[in-house]
Amino acid sequence: MRNILVLIALLLALSSCQHPNARRPIQSTSGSFINQSVERNKKLFEEETSLFREMMLANPEHDYIASKNGFWYYYNVKDSLASPQPKYGNRVTFKYNITDLNDNVILSEDELGLQDYIVDKTNQDLISGIRDGIKLMKEGESITFLFPSYKAYGYYGLQDKLGPNIPIQSTITLIAIKQIQENY
Repeated sequence: MRNILVLIALLLALSSCQHPNARRPIQSTSGSFINQSVERNKKLFEEETSLFREMMLANPEHDYIASKNGFWYYYNVKDSLASPQPKYGNRVTFKYNITDLNDNVILSEDELGLQDYIVDKTNQDLISGIRDGIKLMKEGESITFLFPSYKAYGYYGLQDKLGPNIPIQSTITLIAIKQIQENY
């Protein structure tokens, strides 16, 4: 009886020792959507860069500066003193507007009102270009920024005011920078 149990256990052990079979995907994709999206975005970037270059050549009175964040800007009012720029956690007060590249107003300063923003901490509804641009400014300065669509309202645009993938201009005036004491 014991031999039969050992034989059954041995047969069960041998029959269960199969190599695992790899599961195959039910549906496979070629990655063509991603590749098409990359190509579409490269083309859009080149078109927007070309528009900005034409605009800069047409306005030689402005000294355009390329930022490391992918947009261009020029000073309307520049601080000649060595004032500090906003840093992480500073509260800044500013006003701004949004126009298209032909200076047609999309959102005016009056419409937007005075803005109060804690640098890199608040979830305020600001486009990434403005959040990055503020960090380049000093108190009292006014700068006009040229934002490509990916730094502006991107793929979604701005409800009933601006279509998708449209570059914009924004003039920002930084009124005040205040350091905030945090309690830990």
